[in-house]
Amino acid sequence: MIASKIPDHAIYVFFYKNDPLISKESLYRPILAGKSLFKEPSNYPGDDTGDNISHKNQYYSELTGIYWVWKNTSLSIVGACHYRRFFTNKSMPLIYKFKHWMLHPFSRKNSQGLWYSRNLEKHRKLILSESEMLGILEEFDAILPVPRKFKYSIERHYQKYHDITDLKKVREIISERYPDYLDSFDRTMQSNEMYANNMFVMKQEHFQRFMEWWFDILFRFEEQTQLEKYTGYQQRIYGFMAERLLTVWFRHHGLKARELPLLYFKRLKYN
Repeated sequence: MIASKIPDHAIYVFFYKNDPLISKESLYRPILAGKSLFKEPSNYPGDDTGDNISHKNQYYSELTGIYWVWKNTSLSIVGACHYRRFFTNKSMPLIYKFKHWMLHPFSRKNSQGLWYSRNLEKHRKLILSESEMLGILEEFDAILPVPRKFKYSIERHYQKYHDITDLKKVREIISERYPDYLDSFDRTMQSNEMYANNMFVMKQEHFQRFMEWWFDILFRFEEQTQLEKYTGYQQRIYGFMAERLLTVWFRHHGLKARELPLLYFKRLKYN
């Protein structure tokens, strides 16, 4: 019998409970993010082996999983998504558009590429497939979410919901470490569009360059951060900052990216 070849590409699905929501396709590989902090026994692979920052999960969120992938794998194509959020390359069914418009006539979420579903089995087929991903990456360098659009600038949005001094610290780090990115950072902060959720699919060459830049800035920012001042939702400080930096990096390099909607399985029913 000829052994089947293990694919040289994967989209890692980061989850936080002992019941990951993943596609049946081999393309998707579940990783328990923050496994070193997990109190229940789990047979799922986690981000707590090899070179890892699993113990920092409450501050870095899904980034502890992404860091593990960077340091412990070497696939030709690497993707990151969440256990309830997946890329889709399908057109939204008209009946879905109609129902959403009837329930939320003034909502802007669909125009921002975020579709909600409560039924996993019914809509599983909408999740980005392996053949779709490979086809897109024959023409594009990366796959990113449709940008989230704010009513005002990214800087003002951050000031409204977080501590603006953190954004200023990151700007200083970029000015010192990566001055050629400063203009891209400033332009991004004054724009009103951002790639949210720290989700992507990209080729290994770009993945390596991005990870080195991304985590270098985040770790230097961490050195200047007093974590005790953050509570609750705000503890995910590095995850929030990473979204802004991801947008800066892609805009700076001008890579050819295919922007796809996200399918968000919320308040699930399984039949």
